Amino acid sequence: MKPFAGILVLDITHVLAGPFATCQLGLLGADVIKVENPLDPDQSRHAGASSALNRAEMGTNYLAQNSNKRSLTLDLKDPRGREILLRLARQADVLVENYRAGALTQLGLGAPALRELNPRLIYCSMTGFGQAGPRGTQTAYDHAIQASSGILAVTGTAEGEAVKAGAPAVDYATGMMAAFAIASALFQRERTGIGQTIDVSMFDTALLLQSSHITGYFASGKAPRRRGNDHTYASSNLYATKDGEIMLGAGNLREHTRLFEALGRPDLGGKDYEQRAATNAEERAFLAEAMMERTAQEWEDFLQSRHVPALKVRGLPDALGDGQLDTRAILHRHESVPGIDPGPTVPGTSFLMEHDGPVVEFPPPLLGEHTAEILEGLGYDQAEIEALKVARIV
Repeated sequence: MKPFAGILVLDITHVLAGPFATCQLGLLGADVIKVENPLDPDQSRHAGASSALNRAEMGTNYLAQNSNKRSLTLDLKDPRGREILLRLARQADVLVENYRAGALTQLGLGAPALRELNPRLIYCSMTGFGQAGPRGTQTAYDHAIQASSGILAVTGTAEGEAVKAGAPAVDYATGMMAAFAIASALFQRERTGIGQTIDVSMFDTALLLQSSHITGYFASGKAPRRRGNDHTYASSNLYATKDGEIMLGAGNLREHTRLFEALGRPDLGGKDYEQRAATNAEERAFLAEAMMERTAQEWEDFLQSRHVPALKVRGLPDALGDGQLDTRAILHRHESVPGIDPGPTVPGTSFLMEHDGPVVEFPPPLLGEHTAEILEGLGYDQAEIEALKVARIV
């Protein structure tokens, strides 16, 4: 039995953070029903690296985080569509939505109404800034939150412009935080029998990603600055090699000492943290010259064999070709998806469990693929379902 087997999740989310959160629950056994407007589906269906897939409403941005879900199309602005959702909510364990704060409440589908209908329901809202406060009604995306939270301001070099993280890190971190919050609420419900309302904020998550910066700022009054790879310690820095770049990560004192012993300069090791910061320039000059003597791979092999953290800079194709992935379960190739040939390769999750752990079992659904199946389960007959289709409610 997987951790969330028997848990019904209503996924009224779009784009990335919300779908990623519900996908994680689905990988762990939850029955996730993705709810989309039949005429205005999740915009990620039209976004990604393949124009053909975008036109087929199966964009790679959608494929990446919608495995292990069933698809139901519903027009929630129509009373008949809302009635279907209310029927589902009566039997659901979790509902996740990431619309503008208050949008579903205006339709009578907010947390108070649905939790009165089903007190065991866990209702999770994901927004840019939270449900209240001066920014509560503002909308945002990953890159905008990076700008407003301080992340953008400290990313890049002192001489250049601010640079966003290359991956949508805030979206994915928010999705992980939401999945963790939902799992916590489910565990709590086992003890109390009562559901929970959860308010997840992208802005809050972005600040948590800067926890050490925040504590440092309040302690010193000094704001972190944009410094690229100019780190406090020379032994934790990026260097050019004969054929590429390598990131040294000799962070603690033992690793720092081992690094310089391996390079034949033990006199530069054996320092405390304050001394290392004071001699940064001297150490960095030596390391910059020394790293040019070998290729990045040669340095990685040499230093790792001496227990010094060091890894060459790789592009995504090289990272995905790393043999380490053969021992993990992060990638899954769907053999067959209607209209997609070859089947897409999608990520799963980043941890293994001894038994009954996360598994990608079936591919992201076509738009509305399971609508009839779900409605039949709610007691609708074929004539009623056909009438709803004709009216474009589903």
